[in-house]
Amino acid sequence: MRVLPSRVPSSGRFLSDKRTSTPAPDSKGALSPVIHRADLVAFSLAVLLVICVIAVLYVAKAFFLPVVMAFVVGTMLSPAASFLERYRIPRSVGAVVIVSAVAAAVTFMVGLISSPLMEWSTRLPELATRLRDKLHLFDRPLALWQDLQNMVGAAPTLTPFQLPKIEWVQPTLEFLSPTLTEFLLFCATLVLFIASWKDLRRTLIMTFGGQEDRLRMLRILNAIEVQLGSYLLTVTMINTGVGIATGLVCALTGMPNPAGLGALAATLNFLPIIGPVATFVILTAVGVMAFPTIGAGLIAPLAFAGIAFMEGHFVTPTIIGRRLALNALAVFMALAFWTWLWGPMGGFLSSPLLIVALILKEHLMPVDAPQFPAD
Repeated sequence: MRVLPSRVPSSGRFLSDKRTSTPAPDSKGALSPVIHRADLVAFSLAVLLVICVIAVLYVAKAFFLPVVMAFVVGTMLSPAASFLERYRIPRSVGAVVIVSAVAAAVTFMVGLISSPLMEWSTRLPELATRLRDKLHLFDRPLALWQDLQNMVGAAPTLTPFQLPKIEWVQPTLEFLSPTLTEFLLFCATLVLFIASWKDLRRTLIMTFGGQEDRLRMLRILNAIEVQLGSYLLTVTMINTGVGIATGLVCALTGMPNPAGLGALAATLNFLPIIGPVATFVILTAVGVMAFPTIGAGLIAPLAFAGIAFMEGHFVTPTIIGRRLALNALAVFMALAFWTWLWGPMGGFLSSPLLIVALILKEHLMPVDAPQFPAD
C-alpha cells in the first residue's frame, strides 16, 4: 500500500499561527494609565463640591458668618462654663454670665477706641491741613523724580498729593460692622450653644454605632475644645500685653489718647499679619499729625514695630508653638481666604478654623512620621 506524504504547510502559515498563539510583547500602549478615569471623575466631583460649598458660604454670609462665629467662640468659652458648673452654677446661667462678661469687655474696648475717633472726626479739617503741610517735605524729592522722568523721556505720572475724600468712611464702617440681625443671631446662637454643648457632644458621639468610632469622635471633640480654649486664652493674654506696651509707649512719647491707641493695637492684633501692619499705619498717621516734625511722630510707630517683632518672632512662637505648630504659609493663606470670604470677622476666624482642620486631619487621616536616618 502506498503511503501518501503528509502535506507540509508553508512557512507563512507557521508564522501566522505563531503570531496568534503567542501573546504580543508588552508595549507602551498596553501600559495601564497613570490617572484612571474613575479617579479623574472623583477628583472633578470633589472640586465641584468645594466650589459649591464656597459659593453657598459667600452668598449666605449673613447666616453662616454669625452661626460659625458663635460655634467657634462657644467652643472656646465652653471650658469656662464647665468651670462654673463645678461650683453648682447651672450651665444655662453660666452661659448668660459668660456672654455678658465678654460683651462688657468688648464694649469697654470699643469705648476706648471710639472716644479718640469721635474726637478726631470733629477735627478733620484741622488735621487734614496739618497733614498736608507735613507732606510738603516730600515736594522736593517728587520734583526731582519728575525731572528725571522728563530727562529720560518718560511721561510724568506723578500728581500733586491730595487727601482722600471722606466718602470712604461710610462704606468702610458698613464693611467692618455687622448688621443688627447678624449681631442678634450671633448672641442668641452663642448663648444656646454654650448652654447645650454637653448635650450636643453626647449626641454627636452617640451618632456613631461602633465603639472605636465613638472614641475617635470623643477624642476629636476634646482636642478641639482644649486647643481652641487654650488658643483664645493665650492669644488674649498676649494681645493684652501688646496693647499695654503700646499704650505705655504712646504715653511716654506724648501721643494723644494712649489708652485708645493701646486698645486699638490689642484689638487689631487678633488679626494675624494684617493687624500689626494696620496698627503701624495708624500710629504713623497719628504721630505725623500730632507732632511738629515727622521724626518725632515716627518714634511711637517704630517702637510698636519693635514690640510687634518681639511678639511675633519670640513670644507667640514660644508659647503657642509648643502646643500647636502652625505653618506660616498656611496661616497666611487661611487669613487671605477667610478675609476675602467673610471680611474682618473671617480673618479673626482663620486661625481657629485652621486649628480645627489640623485636628481633624490628625485624627481622621493619621500618618506615621517617617524616620530619618541618623547623621
